[in-house]
Amino acid sequence: MSSVILVTPLIIANWSVISAAVLGACGAMGFSVASGAAAGLRAKSGSSVTRAEIEVENSEVLADAAGTDEQMVVEKDGVRATFSRDARGALKVCMEGTGYSKGQLKQIGQELMEQVTQQYVYHRVVTELNQRGMPIIHEEVEADRTVKIRVRNFS
Repeated sequence: MSSVILVTPLIIANWSVISAAVLGACGAMGFSVASGAAAGLRAKSGSSVTRAEIEVENSEVLADAAGTDEQMVVEKDGVRATFSRDARGALKVCMEGTGYSKGQLKQIGQELMEQVTQQYVYHRVVTELNQRGMPIIHEEVEADRTVKIRVRNFS
C-alpha cells in the first residue's frame, strides 16, 4: 500500500531555523553572504539602485531573544537580497541591484523565496519522519525541482 502526501508550505519557525534555510537555498543558487552588509549597494557611475520588496505569504518568524532586528544579506552578480522579519513577524526579502528593473528583481526574489521555502519544508519533513521512526528509502528531485520522498512505515 502506498500514499501520496502533498505538503503545503507554511513557514513558522525561529530566526535560526529560517536563516539555515536561507543559507542553504541561496548557496544552491550561487549567492554568498555579503560582507559589510550594513554598507548597502554602491551605485555604478550613472546608475541608481533599484529596490523591490517581497513578503512571504504564510510565514511567521517566531519572536525569540534576538528580537525583530535580525537580518541576513546575500549577494550575487550585483544583486543584494536582505532577508528580515517585519513588525508583524512575517518573513520578507528586499532585493536591490543596479542595472536591473523592479520586475527583474521581483522575479529573482520570488525564485529565492521559492528555494528558501522548499529548503525549509524539506528539512521539516525529514526531521518529522526521523522523529516518527519512518526511514527514508528513496529520494528523487525531478527537473522541475519537485522532491519525491519514499518512506517505510512500520505501523
